[in-house]
Amino acid sequence: MRKKPTNRFVLTLESRSANESFARLAVSGFAAQLDPTVEELCDLKTAVSEAVTNCIVHAYPDGLGEIRITGELFADGVVRIRVKDRGKGIEDIALAMQPLYSGLGGERAGLGFAVMESFCDRLSVRSTPGKGTCVTLQKQIRGRSGADGA
Repeated sequence: MRKKPTNRFVLTLESRSANESFARLAVSGFAAQLDPTVEELCDLKTAVSEAVTNCIVHAYPDGLGEIRITGELFADGVVRIRVKDRGKGIEDIALAMQPLYSGLGGERAGLGFAVMESFCDRLSVRSTPGKGTCVTLQKQIRGRSGADGA
């Protein structure tokens, strides 16, 4: 069982596409406390961007809703980010997580979860149709001090 976080934040924003970049910056600013490498920071920003974009596009397809982002830092260098909505939810999580699957079809690539998974050490998705989805991203930050094996 993981110990208590050393620091934590909660951010609530509307599901507007303009807020996706704000979410990326907020998370990267928070994670900067762990002195991540540029690559680690880019990975985390990309994963958060995909999670927030999923909320904007899929959770609230007919209007605006609330996205709640919670970030936690741990003494062992782990950063955990939760992106939660109260939107329409996901009927079949296993299917939704398959690369190239998109519930909307059209020009969507259907790579959101695959991207999140590739840029994080751990990804979990919980969803209840009609009630919303919670995506948890976890990444071990080794940082600049650990990049050379020190």
